[in-house]
Order: sequence, then C-alpha cells, then structure tokens
Amino acid sequence: MDLHLNKEELNTCVQCGLCLPHCPTFRVTGDEAMSPRGRIKLMREVQDHDAPLTKEVIRSFETCVQCRGCEPACPSGVPYGHLMEQTRETLAEAGEITPLWQRLAFKPLEQPVALKMGSAALAIAAKAKLVPKRLGLPADLAVRQESLTASGDDLYLFTGCVMDAWQRDVHAAGQRVLEAAGFGVTPTGSLAPCCGALQAHAGLLDTTRDLAQTMMSSLSGDDRPILVDSAGCGAAMKDYGHLLGTPEAQAFSARVFDIQEWLAQHVASLPKVEPLDLVVAVQDPCHLRHVQKVHLATRTVLAPFVRQLVELDDDGLCCGAGGAFSVLEPELAGDIRARKVDAIQRVSPDVVASANPGCSMHLGGAGVATEHPMTLIDRALTT
Repeated sequence: MDLHLNKEELNTCVQCGLCLPHCPTFRVTGDEAMSPRGRIKLMREVQDHDAPLTKEVIRSFETCVQCRGCEPACPSGVPYGHLMEQTRETLAEAGEITPLWQRLAFKPLEQPVALKMGSAALAIAAKAKLVPKRLGLPADLAVRQESLTASGDDLYLFTGCVMDAWQRDVHAAGQRVLEAAGFGVTPTGSLAPCCGALQAHAGLLDTTRDLAQTMMSSLSGDDRPILVDSAGCGAAMKDYGHLLGTPEAQAFSARVFDIQEWLAQHVASLPKVEPLDLVVAVQDPCHLRHVQKVHLATRTVLAPFVRQLVELDDDGLCCGAGGAFSVLEPELAGDIRARKVDAIQRVSPDVVASANPGCSMHLGGAGVATEHPMTLIDRALTT
C-alpha cells in the first residue's frame, strides 16, 4: 500500500533508537512496535515492500499519542509528526482507522451552535454524576456562559471549540491579563470556531485543510497577531504553512503566537503585584514543548506571580492526553498518565500549571489540581 510518504523524510531515520526513552507508549509497553523507530520501520515495510496491513500494524499506528517527544531527541531530524499524520490520513481515507462514529463525533466542533447545545447537555449530565470522572471535565461546567466581548483591535484571542465550551473562564482570564499589559483584545468567537487539530490527529486532514482555509478567510484583512491559549490549537495553526503549502498559509502561521510566548516579550508591561502564595509545578504540554518549542515562556510569565516554580524531573514526557487519545485509548493513556502523576507527586506542588485543556482535564481525571497559567496570573492581578 502506498502511504504517500515523502521518501526523503522517511529515509532520514537511521534506526538508532535514541527516540525510545522519549516515547510514552514505548516507555509503558516496552514494545518496539509502540516506538517511533518501530513505527517508521513498519511504514517502510508497508510503503516500500507492500507488507500487509495486519491488525498489529494498524494498532501500532493507532496507538501513537502524536506527542512528538521523539523529534527533539532525534539526531537526524526525522519529521516524525508529519510522517505519522500522513500515514494516518492514508489509513483513514482507506477506511482502516477512524470509523464513522468517530468522524461524526468531530462534527459538532465545526458548528458552534451544535457544540453549545451538546456542552449544555454534558453539563447537566455532569451535575447528575453521569459523566466518568476519568474524563476530567470541570466540576462546575456551565450550562450557559457569558459571551466574551472585544476590548480593542490590537490582537485576536483565538477561542476555538472545545476549550471555549468547557474552559471559557481561561479565555476570560487570558483576555484580562492581556488587557492589563495594555493590549486591546478581540476574541475570535464564531469567526473561527475550530482549528482542526483534533481532526488532524485522527487522520482527517482534508477536514483540517477546510477549517484552516475558513479560519484564514475569517481572520484575513489585517496583520493582527493571533494569540492562542491552547497548546494543541497553537501548534496546529502554526503548521498551516506546511499543511496547505501556500504563501498565504505561511503568512497566516507567522501571525500565530502562544499566549505565554507573546506575553513573555511584554511581561514588564504587567503590573507589579504581590505573588500568590503557591508552589507551582509547570507541566509542559507536548505541543508547546516539542512542536512550538516555546515552553520556557511559561516560566517567564509565571515567575513574578507565584511564590515558587518547580520543575518536574521527567524531561517533558507526555501525560497521555494526546487530543482524543485519552478517550479512545483509556488504558494506555492511564498508564502514561501514572508516570506523570508520579513525577508531580515527587515535587509536591500546591497546583500544576498546564497550558493545554486536554492535559489539564486528563490530569484532573487522576485528581491532580491543575490551572492554566493565565488563570493563575489573572488571580494574582485581581487579588
């Protein structure tokens, strides 16, 4: 089967194995087929030698968290993330992965009204204790939420889909922090309801391309920076240039910044206040650390506003959230999360700062107290 992989990119891997300690699925299983090296070997066998797509081969590709922790560790610069995305796209198009029920589950993300109705129903179910705790949904998930309103036109704040439905308070906190730094903010709201990150994880890259085009059209006409407070969304939007391969997409991606990345350049503009009396452990979302590579900005912006920042000793190993991975692979995701929880417990923080909704909910499902960096900074500024 032709996986439509770029041969030059595929052949970059020399099978050295330096990626193995940085792969969460290999760490918890010890299975070579659950490692980046093993998966690339299988890609070559399928594409170059017409090896059969057995259940075991498909399982190997399906169980990749797509954290891309292997990429910084790779001395050959293998673009593993792009290889895996292309492999999953080909398998999804062939009907080998991402069944119809999964595809239908993504549809409400593209429709703000449908997502709002579904989230309201979920909030009611959560209050009735009908939602599994392992999903980590906010305990106070609102049936109705107040709309965010623009305070100026210096920059956009991307609000997206799931995060806007379940963690709009983070957007509100981020907007207040940006305003405290002197910026007028326009929340994107229904202008750009979904970035396509979750669809890309599932191999539905055509849908992601359509959503990317919609967003680019909606937010065109000026050069305003687009700030994102969800690490996964920011990584997807910064990749539009590669995804679409057009100068317009590359120019759009250049306007995208993680909110911590942006504020790290303007932290001196924030008011000087008494820091919160908290010991805070920083959990780096994979798409902030391994893909965007701007995770150090979180320390820069948080440090003035909490008593102490502490680092985890696991070298940024994935927590197991991985988009919808924690829902589709709960046992494997739970084993991966257990390692992260152990690392957190070793430093005994008051709270864990996580700049990605999937990570915070996944960790919350294990009883870990998490807050977005913007929520902590906002509290310090308003206390």
